[in-house]
Amino acid sequence: MAQISIAGDDLVVEIEGWEKLWSLKSRLVIPLVNVRGATVDPGIAAEPKGLRAPGTSLPGVITAGTFHQEGERVFWNIRDGARAVVIELADERYARLVVEVADPAATVALIEREIKR
Repeated sequence: MAQISIAGDDLVVEIEGWEKLWSLKSRLVIPLVNVRGATVDPGIAAEPKGLRAPGTSLPGVITAGTFHQEGERVFWNIRDGARAVVIELADERYARLVVEVADPAATVALIEREIKR
C-alpha cells in the first residue's frame, strides 16, 4: 500500500512495508505541476501490465515496480485493485502511477484539490 501526501509543491508517494522490496522503490516525489490528474480505477488490476522491468508480478497477489506498456513507463504498487488510484503525469519518468491506498476517494480529492490550486 502507499501513503500519498503533499509536501510544499510536491506530491509524495511513500511505499509501505515489504512492498518497498517488491516494487524496488520506497518513495516517489513528483512536482505538482507535472500531475495531470487522478482517478479511482478498481478495474485496472485486471488490465495488461506490459513488460516488467524491474518489478514483481504475481497475478492475483501483487503487481509492483516499473512496467513498460505501449511505449510508456508505468509504476505499479497494488495488491487489492478495489483500492487502486491512477495518477496521470506529464514530463516525468513515469507516464502514470497505479497505487493502492487506504481511501481512494479521499486520495483523489486531495490530489485534484492540490493541482487546481
